[in-house]
Amino acid sequence: MATHHSLTPAGSPAPATGTGVVTASRVFVGRAVRHSVRDVEALLMAVVLPVLLMLVFTFVLGGAIAPDGTYLDYVVPGIVLTCAGFGASFTGVAVSNDLTSGTIDRLRTMPVPGATVLVGHTVASLARNLVATAVVLLVAVGLGHRPAAGPVAWAAAVGLIALYILAITSVFALLGLLARSPEAVTGYGFGLLFLPYVSSAFVPVETMPGWLQGIAAHQPLTPVVEAVRALLGGGAPGGDAFLAVAWCAGIVLATAAATAYLWPRRASR
Repeated sequence: MATHHSLTPAGSPAPATGTGVVTASRVFVGRAVRHSVRDVEALLMAVVLPVLLMLVFTFVLGGAIAPDGTYLDYVVPGIVLTCAGFGASFTGVAVSNDLTSGTIDRLRTMPVPGATVLVGHTVASLARNLVATAVVLLVAVGLGHRPAAGPVAWAAAVGLIALYILAITSVFALLGLLARSPEAVTGYGFGLLFLPYVSSAFVPVETMPGWLQGIAAHQPLTPVVEAVRALLGGGAPGGDAFLAVAWCAGIVLATAAATAYLWPRRASR
């Protein structure tokens, strides 16, 4: 009887199957979630910071912006999306940590697709930020916020928030690949964290100086904020919903392509 020899060199990891990819993704999602739970700073940033920002904007600045007391309803969507950016920034730091700490080097000796590490960080960021969103909304209701959204509008609003979280997380994950150190990720991402303040998150675009209105009206966050605000208020988001989905989907696709190109090059160094 003929003896058949394996084409896989001795000591080399076996190629990952579809089932292996799913299993590895689940493992790294669990790993990233556990790291999030253990990282007190990340938890505070994701849960406590949104509440503090809402209190400051509502009670310190809200009276000057909207003396009739309606500012809380206006600012809640902006707070949720602003703090999604802060929460997502930890994804970039975590990706950079994995690259610089030797974690990826160890994975190369195992039959595990390295990119599943990014899947784990992304899903953990989505879960962390959705929990923070729920906390913000509960506190807002306690302060007097009364959303007028029905079940369908609620589902659409949560879907838009989740899509935005996915988009901003994918950008920070890409920054984690580009940065040479975890500290550099924070510097690179500063502009993204500043983006909500040049949008309609906290004040209407028409109240801004003329030269700033064009920037605020044509950046990704403004249509997302406006669409979520309309949905929670019981209104129709109109064209803002289409623009929000287009912006977020475009960002996810662009960063996914860039990550697919950069990952094997960064992971092999």
